[in-house]
Amino acid sequence: MGLQVFGTRKCPDTRKAERFLKERGIKYQFIDLAEKGMSAGELRSVSEAVGREALIDAASQRFAEKGLGYMDYDPEEEALKDPLLLRTPILREGKKAIIGFEPSSWKALADSSMKRG
Repeated sequence: MGLQVFGTRKCPDTRKAERFLKERGIKYQFIDLAEKGMSAGELRSVSEAVGREALIDAASQRFAEKGLGYMDYDPEEEALKDPLLLRTPILREGKKAIIGFEPSSWKALADSSMKRG
């Protein structure tokens, strides 16, 4: 399958993740959430790895604009409808996933990816 990076070109943490991987010569596939969202299967896999509550960026302006802080919502359902609600970057390989700025976790995932690849 290979390593995937989900994020947006405007997200500084996504750019840091890409730079981190490039500096180490690690191959990855970038998916721009502004152009294409995650499939239901990809999202479910990430959710199982990190927990449903970690999916949505509750500090984002988009979250506030949608008024999600004032209602009960299903994080997976909202992320499928609007992928820009997701916390980024999301690094995923198979059933393993990391969300957010986590360089030490990125390294562990990249190391395991290189051993397989």
